[in-house]
Amino acid sequence: MKLRELSDKLSLEQVCGPHDEEREVTRCYAGDILSDVMAHAPDGCIWLTLQTHGNIVAVASLKEMAGIILVNGHRPDEETVAKAEAEAIPLFVTTRTCYETAGMLYRMGIVG
Repeated sequence: MKLRELSDKLSLEQVCGPHDEEREVTRCYAGDILSDVMAHAPDGCIWLTLQTHGNIVAVASLKEMAGIILVNGHRPDEETVAKAEAEAIPLFVTTRTCYETAGMLYRMGIVG
């Protein structure tokens, strides 16, 4: 599924990007411990997290992620948004829980 379509279907608030709306998203990863995400998230996935600091952008860039969805209404600070812009990492916000968002992605064919 294209990143723009995924964003529209989930009614995500776009905070930064998407820089490549045509990017295909086929996998997702949910996690808040950065070392776990670095070790286990598949390259190119969409990442669900409640972390909002700038280090999430570094991890997403390292794993060449399609983007980050901040759950539970968590919002990134200005520094994180600036880093995401610089690294071309799309950031989205949803008020849904991680569990609910992951379930919706799964039903749309985006698997872990």
